[in-house]
Amino acid sequence: MTTLNFDTKAIREGYRTTGEQEHSEAIFMTSSFVFNSAEQAANRFSKEEPGNIYARFTNPTVDAFERKLAALEGAQACVATASGMAAIFATLMALLKSGDHIIASRNMFGTTIVLLNTIVTKFNISISYVDLSDLSAWEAAINDKTKLFLLETPSNPLGQVVDMSALSKISKAHDILLAVDNAVLTPALQKPLDLGADIVIHSATKYIDGQGRCLAGAVLATEDIIEQVHGFVRATGPSLSAFNAWIVLKGLDTLSLRMKAHSDNAMKLATWLEQQTTVEKVHYLGLESHAHHQLAKHQQSGFGGIVSFEIKGGREAAFKLVNATEIFSITANLGDTKSTITHPSSTTHGRLTDEEKSSANISEGLIRLSIGLEDVNDLIADINKGL
Repeated sequence: MTTLNFDTKAIREGYRTTGEQEHSEAIFMTSSFVFNSAEQAANRFSKEEPGNIYARFTNPTVDAFERKLAALEGAQACVATASGMAAIFATLMALLKSGDHIIASRNMFGTTIVLLNTIVTKFNISISYVDLSDLSAWEAAINDKTKLFLLETPSNPLGQVVDMSALSKISKAHDILLAVDNAVLTPALQKPLDLGADIVIHSATKYIDGQGRCLAGAVLATEDIIEQVHGFVRATGPSLSAFNAWIVLKGLDTLSLRMKAHSDNAMKLATWLEQQTTVEKVHYLGLESHAHHQLAKHQQSGFGGIVSFEIKGGREAAFKLVNATEIFSITANLGDTKSTITHPSSTTHGRLTDEEKSSANISEGLIRLSIGLEDVNDLIADINKGL
């Protein structure tokens, strides 16, 4: 069959059964691979013959994860990395050089901004920040050194989005690569490449694993782009381990089911939060009150599991609510079957300056929830205690 739907691909694509005829994917726990002869070793190192050489370069379990995720995103190729941050860094280092310029959304995960400001700039790569949804700001920030647009949509934690098709037209008109972090929605709910993006980046640690078990990342694009990123990963070593690859590979089997359930629970809880008098504002794309609701409906097939809200009383009230919960896990991770709660200003965005927090609308009263797969009525009752 040449045409398969998403859920079938998620279960059937990618893996090639070995001679042992196993039905469940095997884990190839080995650091190196043997050759039949000196000639074969030479041919593989010179790329005259395909095959495994060393686990930093290739591994059958990692390869299976890369092929399956590429099929789900609709990408030509994929390279897996040790974490989501490794995926972002490998993309930047592989595709940029000294003197180049990046335009980045200021509405991104805090560690991504820290990476750009404290490490990437050391390589004489300049960065301009713009509001994610402001297309005119993206275009106005372009100069003759601009090589890459970097963003996440929806943004974490406020759920802001950008019209990717419109932004893609701007980037292509200026020969700029458009890189989109798709970790919050995954290909189950959003396909950035179909909307004009050139590169998709994942923290597979989040929803792709789905149970908070391991770190993993991935970069997806055309074969020529991925060859460059893979070259950086091969030379510098942020490779994905076979065991972690096996975990995220199996996570893809149930991705679509889980993302729908996360979205359903999040919608119910966000709707309830909007009715609470001690809540100043709820940030969830599924709500009609969200400024980007209509755009999200157009370019996403669901709204995801991240709900953020601002509570009256600032940090003191936020800490009190966080500490009052019993079901929610107080942790900065997201995308787990277990619901989590965190205070972004003091955790995920804690290393940003006050000015950077203000620009990204990270207030002291902001609380981020990653809605898991528990009974949503229990989650509502747990939050209600703090309120």
